[in-house]
Amino acid sequence: MVRLNVDLIAKSSIHIKNRRDEPLGQYLKKLTHLNFSNKNIENIDDLSLCRKLTVLYLYDNQITQICNLSFASNLTHLYLQNNNITHIENLSSLQRLSKLYLGGNCITVVEGLEGLEELQELHIESQRLPLGEKLLFDPRTLHSLSKSLSVFNVRNNSIDDIKELVILRNITQFFGEDNKIQNLKELELVFSQWSLLWRMDLSRNPVCNKPKYRDTIIMTCKTLEVLDGKDINETSRQFLMNWKASKEAKKRIKDERLRSAPGAFSNPVEFLIGKPRVPRKHLEFVLDKPHNLPSSVGDQGVRQPLPGRLDRRQFHGNEVRHLSLKKPQFALAGQDVSEPPSLLTQVSL
Repeated sequence: MVRLNVDLIAKSSIHIKNRRDEPLGQYLKKLTHLNFSNKNIENIDDLSLCRKLTVLYLYDNQITQICNLSFASNLTHLYLQNNNITHIENLSSLQRLSKLYLGGNCITVVEGLEGLEELQELHIESQRLPLGEKLLFDPRTLHSLSKSLSVFNVRNNSIDDIKELVILRNITQFFGEDNKIQNLKELELVFSQWSLLWRMDLSRNPVCNKPKYRDTIIMTCKTLEVLDGKDINETSRQFLMNWKASKEAKKRIKDERLRSAPGAFSNPVEFLIGKPRVPRKHLEFVLDKPHNLPSSVGDQGVRQPLPGRLDRRQFHGNEVRHLSLKKPQFALAGQDVSEPPSLLTQVSL
């Protein structure tokens, strides 16, 4: 097991060269940058002598826990990507930390960052998550970072919604590629609150296949300069803004006309097809019973439906029979005038 401690620093060739004949303790007290990336380190031991440390590189190791960093009150940059870290912890004493790199670990929840009021960049991309799970966000951490965080990298973490990130109002750059985001309305809600956003990448999310995705994002984020790796042309933005304004103006005029003439269309059908030319009582009857259109009005004022195909045959047959009874010369030879004519007879007539 390889541990990061004072002895390991003393044995490092680059530090031996830099230190020369200077005592180790004095050298460590002046040390500001420490790079032990890709050294198979599994644990961080006591480094309390390095009180002026500002930048610590520990990426590409085998570290499983963040610990023993409470001495580093001057630390501004911490690189811990591509380790085996499962929890974000023991960082509350790093009050000056401005950039934190945790990509490529096994973290499932963004947490433990309360009190880091100067943290400006958080990179937590490509976590090795259990199958079917997504990266989650602790509301307390989001609230703590709401005033300071400007660069947020959460790409490739199976995230399917970001509505809880709306609180991060100072975001200027957001990287969310290779996730599962698909709700365009949700993006509009969040990005409309990110008034400082100038660069964003959502490539290879399902939402990118939605109609008018790019146009919608450009119109929502008025400060956006780069979307999905492509620059936004100011002429295109202005065209989209003018088109949106024109569409909203037409809708507003239409609504005002409807409100200004409330009695112009007392019936919804009049609005669609214009005022009827038949008496209103007939129109209302048609609207009430669209499948039983009247042909006549009886003595009692009851409207009767038009006859169907079979009813028409019977109707014509009765008329011919009535005529034959009145004038027998209209009866066919060999036909009893008391019987209605056959279908062939009807056709012949």
